Amino acid sequence: MEQFIREIGVRLKGMRDILDLSVEDMAAATDVSVDEYKSMEAGEKDFNFTFLYKASNRFGIDLTELVTGESPHLSGYALVRRDKGLPIERRKGFKYLSLAYNFKDRLAEPFVVTAPLEEGAGSCELALSTHAGQEMDYVLSGSLRIRIGEHEEILHAGDSIYYDAGKPHGMVAIGNSPCRFLAIVMGS
Repeated sequence: MEQFIREIGVRLKGMRDILDLSVEDMAAATDVSVDEYKSMEAGEKDFNFTFLYKASNRFGIDLTELVTGESPHLSGYALVRRDKGLPIERRKGFKYLSLAYNFKDRLAEPFVVTAPLEEGAGSCELALSTHAGQEMDYVLSGSLRIRIGEHEEILHAGDSIYYDAGKPHGMVAIGNSPCRFLAIVMGS
């Protein structure tokens, strides 16, 4: 995992240099402090999905290219077999499986996300993030506590929620098991 983090850091620095962007520009674009950005670019600190999504948008490149160093190449359709998507573990305990990583010029980022069960999840303060566009989450199994702005909801298998991702939002699995859900991030 540390090598993976360092490789993404190298790509961050390389793209920033190619586009002649300052560290301050990228820190602002990704909503982190300058020191945090420097630490991520140096491969010393892990990143979350929102950071990677914002960085790839600022660079004008596909998220897959930033994460793997390879450009998507399929255009007619892209088939991803069960559990064979691109794994992205970019938030403490959360596992993202990208379902369209190899399709170029996609209009959305679909993921199967597994949110871990955490102690005190029913009442803890949720870590919130924002990103451009909209998002839809559809619960496949388990239960999910989600906050969007000032509103909080509990979703169970079969429930979905669609929202403006520019509003602060966060989620955590609740109940007796992790929560698996389909997350589709659209627009930027």
